[in-house]
Amino acid sequence: MPAANPNRERSRVVIIGAGFAGIKAAQKLGKLPVDVTIIDRKNHHTFQPLLYQVALAVLSPGDIAQPIRAILHKNRNTEVVMDEVLAIDTTARQVSVASGAIMAYDYLIVATGSTHSYFGHEEWAKIAPGLKTIEDATDIRRRVLLAFEYAERQMLETGAHPPLRFVVVGGGPTGVELAGAISDISKLYMTKDFRHIDTKTAEVLIVEGGPQILGMYPEDLQKKALEQLHGLGVEVRCGARVTDIQPGFVMVGEERIESVCTLWAAGVAPSPLGKMLGVELDKKGCVLVNERLNPKNRPEIFVCGDLAHFEQDGKQVPGVAQPAMQMGDYAAKRIGLLAARSDKAAYQKPFRYFDKGDMATIGRKAAVARIVWPFHANWSGFIAWMTWMFVHIFFLIGFRNRYSVFLSWAFTYITEQDGVRLIVGSQNLPGWELLAATDNSDKN
Repeated sequence: MPAANPNRERSRVVIIGAGFAGIKAAQKLGKLPVDVTIIDRKNHHTFQPLLYQVALAVLSPGDIAQPIRAILHKNRNTEVVMDEVLAIDTTARQVSVASGAIMAYDYLIVATGSTHSYFGHEEWAKIAPGLKTIEDATDIRRRVLLAFEYAERQMLETGAHPPLRFVVVGGGPTGVELAGAISDISKLYMTKDFRHIDTKTAEVLIVEGGPQILGMYPEDLQKKALEQLHGLGVEVRCGARVTDIQPGFVMVGEERIESVCTLWAAGVAPSPLGKMLGVELDKKGCVLVNERLNPKNRPEIFVCGDLAHFEQDGKQVPGVAQPAMQMGDYAAKRIGLLAARSDKAAYQKPFRYFDKGDMATIGRKAAVARIVWPFHANWSGFIAWMTWMFVHIFFLIGFRNRYSVFLSWAFTYITEQDGVRLIVGSQNLPGWELLAATDNSDKN
């Protein structure tokens, strides 16, 4: 096993990515006798499980994001670099960034997460945005709100408007949450805001290629989720594969479905940084790691979060927040032992994911929860919704964020209003002109 650089008094640890795994590792390493550099293209950490609430105007971006420097400001051994990694030289143990700097490391943690996967149809990205970043969330918010604004304007001009149909491609947790939230804002929060359109007439459709929505959940929770979605007026089509997405419509097989706004929640792809390591990858591009989160023959490199292909009990650990945080914590502890040349490093237990369960919110007072710890239970409805809110507030970083989110949720629940429906950026909604022309020709 390679030792830390003997020419330095303290080992140098470089962390690429400030998601759940990277932040957790940095926080842990901040208490150890090592020097840490954390690199990210953005200056903030985003609490991704609540991104959909920014996208549907329940929360503001600042409620779920916090500057990386603020999170780690007490770590005197940690420096934050806002830059993009261009190359990784695993032989020389160096990381090259876009600014031209080269950063040496003794230990490397790669936790750059994942991005959208359009299954070879990258041209769909401009028409059907996915949800991974704050920028994605504000773009989705812009598109959804513009659909209602355009309909109002069309009613003023012509006395009619195209159907307000929103299509969400993908029936996983993100797709279900987006669909439920669109239903909530159209049927609850915006009903009194427009004078010429009835927002309650908005239609929401989930198109899922698999046999069921929420495929990773138990069958009883899948059924409960479907019932709750139907209760919100959301239509769900399973076993339906999208063959094309164009401005104003989606093709499912040979069927054309008009869509005023199409959103993508059907697939993710691992970060391309995994390829820079020159190690073995799986078919998706995830880095194959061993029981200590190292690629083969690279004990000084740790890959965590969505980018890691780690199998436990014959199954790949899912790329969600809890495994990422636990991986980051484990990698930091192991680096601490290796850097200290501790005999305990040889006997440290392999990484094992402690599954506490999964939760997905569907709408106001609607959710599903698979509880594994501290007891086993499958919940749905109001109790699952309350549990989901408590857990997410607890895991938010920073008191200000927790307080702000709690107040926003309380205001929304009591008044049935949300207060951040701001449209920023382009005023163009792809496909609206086509839809409006088709709708007007039908009237004539």
